[in-house]
Amino acid sequence: MSELGYTLKVFRQIGMLKPVLPHRLIGAGLQLVKWGPGLPSGVNAAAKRFPNQLAIIDDAGEITWTELAEQINQFTQALKDRGIEAGDSVAVLSRNHRYMIIALIAVMQAGGRVLLLNTMASRSQLGELAKREGAKLVILDQEFLEVGADVEDDSIILCWADDDAPDRYPTVAGLLTGQPTKAHPKPARHGQIIIFTSGTTGLPKGAKREEPADLKPLIAFFGAIPYRGNSTVVLAAPLFHSWGLINFGFGLSTAPTYVLRRRFSAEQVLRDIDQHKAKVLVVVPLMMQRLVDADPVMVEKTDVSSLEVTASSGSALAGDLANRFMDLFTDSVYNFYGATETGWVTIASPKDLREAPGTAGRPPFRTFVKILDADGREVPQGETGVIHVGNDMPFGGYTDGNTKAFADGLMNTGDLGFFDENGRLFVSGRDDDMIISGGENVFPRELEDALIEHPDISDVVVTGVEDPAFGQALAAYVVVKDGASLTEQDLVAYAKEHVARFAVPRRTMFLDELPRNPTGKVMKRELPEFE
Repeated sequence: MSELGYTLKVFRQIGMLKPVLPHRLIGAGLQLVKWGPGLPSGVNAAAKRFPNQLAIIDDAGEITWTELAEQINQFTQALKDRGIEAGDSVAVLSRNHRYMIIALIAVMQAGGRVLLLNTMASRSQLGELAKREGAKLVILDQEFLEVGADVEDDSIILCWADDDAPDRYPTVAGLLTGQPTKAHPKPARHGQIIIFTSGTTGLPKGAKREEPADLKPLIAFFGAIPYRGNSTVVLAAPLFHSWGLINFGFGLSTAPTYVLRRRFSAEQVLRDIDQHKAKVLVVVPLMMQRLVDADPVMVEKTDVSSLEVTASSGSALAGDLANRFMDLFTDSVYNFYGATETGWVTIASPKDLREAPGTAGRPPFRTFVKILDADGREVPQGETGVIHVGNDMPFGGYTDGNTKAFADGLMNTGDLGFFDENGRLFVSGRDDDMIISGGENVFPRELEDALIEHPDISDVVVTGVEDPAFGQALAAYVVVKDGASLTEQDLVAYAKEHVARFAVPRRTMFLDELPRNPTGKVMKRELPEFE
């Protein structure tokens, strides 16, 4: 199929070619011309095309696209009244709800830089990041006031405020009052989003996420993950993370109805899919695991047959999780492999995951992936090397001026992997996670995938440790299911049956829970050390 034919096919799928009253279509087109591809044009175009459709259902109620666009305009003016100009930085520390969306897009309409902070940020991290990035304002949910204790009071705006919120802080909702709803002119400088890397091993780095210059990234995304126009999307993944943000941002072109909740609950997700007949669910793998482990009675009494797409990313899918999810719910899992810096690398469809469990999938439209050796040469099919990628999602570098390494014109992902004979990518693990044990190259991922399938294990992470006999060896941190009993000897015996001898753990520690961030990644720096 030609590129034009493929583009038209995707546009029909997501509803961009759906018949709309001429004046509404012209109005939407003018928003794209004015703002260019990005969040402001997406919201304003949706408001022009489907003004009375629900835009967001959240813990505060319901809001239409017109109401959302008007409130964003009101808050944009409120920010300007507080001195925010093009190029200024505003930190946002918030869970998923309408006021986060309003704040995020209003800063961009003012031409500002949005610093999207992780909801697990510490007081020292917030203070240091806000200072380092020059934040003029910090917009945060009331629950994070302690985290923002080092920020001047007059620089704080409450994003989500409860009834007992301190009077000394203005709120996003309160600042809307009395402000004009009229559209704002295009700022002198294009708005920008800075996403902070997960910081699993150190202080998070600010990654500049450039808005795409055209619609090619959108075509690649929806060509591989088949959203449909005007669908209801339960967006459970955190919006501060690139996975939640890309689904919100790209999803705007489909004019959906988003269901947002401030906290994840498997039971609430099931109720939302059932009640709103949601076609799309956006999650991280840990949320998929929680849904698989949900109360069987709740699973039985809720109808999730409307679910066509379960879009997952953020960390590796453990073991056979995708197929267990699809066996229990619907054949809907699309697993996205990529990173904040790279955008997407590959996307696995339900068919891929059924036929080759554990695969990261195939490169989507206009995405180029090569496996290179240490000298930058492409390795033969089936051999492991460093994964490199090129696509239409520009990476603007880190805010400290550094960027990712490139080879053969492609970005180094830092991951090792290989392609099978069917062109499917398999990720072996991080380049710096590989250990050499007794002369063998060993990846923690193989042991993790084996152990998570043990009937008595609910969570596990594997790391490398120094070993006097083998140089390095694998160590397993294990969470045992409630009511189960498991010894180190039991675990080693199980591992010997499922992995090569050099991948059997030589150290084991049992924990009540693993220190995971909201996207499901294990915060390895917080794991206890072995004596």
